Amino acid sequence: MSKKPIAAGQPSSFEEAMAELENLVSQMEAGELPLEASVAAYKRGSELVKYCATQLDKVDSQVKMLEGEMLKPFESDAAIEAGE
Repeated sequence: MSKKPIAAGQPSSFEEAMAELENLVSQMEAGELPLEASVAAYKRGSELVKYCATQLDKVDSQVKMLEGEMLKPFESDAAIEAGE
């Protein structure tokens, strides 16, 4: 597992943020980081989670705006196959 230093600043995309977050989680779960680095990784992870949540909220708003009143509740694949 790579021991890259903890990045700072805004990620350039949702995918970049998710990749960085996955890397941080892997390092923390593996116990690869000393205490101070773990605290910094936790702080960075919190920032990345907020960034990702904000991006998802923006996309959700865009989809609702584009679809308008045509939004329909999601039906599970099982319900569709059963003909419900």
